[in-house]
This record gives sequence, structure tokens and C-alpha cells, in this order.
Amino acid sequence: MLIQKIVQELQDIPEDRLAEIYDLIHDFRIGLERESSPDETPTEEVIEGIRQGLREALAGQTIPLSEMWAGIDAE
Repeated sequence: MLIQKIVQELQDIPEDRLAEIYDLIHDFRIGLERESSPDETPTEEVIEGIRQGLREALAGQTIPLSEMWAGIDAE
């Protein structure tokens, strides 16, 4: 069953990285709940973005939250 495979993968992740995984999963689930508008990003694109973010997080390619939006101008 797929859920068992997911649980096994989670068990193999170092304890100090689990908070990052939780945030990704939680944000993904919340996004699914909001995914009712046809104007939103397609599910496949969202899933690929999460996969890429997970790969980067596990590789240690992260930036501090305080720097995340630096240089982005809101209009």
C-alpha cells in the first residue's frame, strides 16, 4: 500500500529534518483543500514543485525565511 511506502520513507529521514518534511506535507494538504478554483495551479505542477522543494530541503539547499522574499516587489 502506498501509505506504508510513505511511512517507510519518513522513517528513514533524519530526525532533525522531519520538521521540513512536515511543513511540506501540511502545506500540500492545505493546498489540496483550497484547490477548487480552475484559476489555480494544476495538481501535477503543484506536486512537481513539492518534489523539487523536498529534494532541495533534503540536500540542504535552503535559505533563511527572513531572506526568502528579498528583492521581490509586491504591487
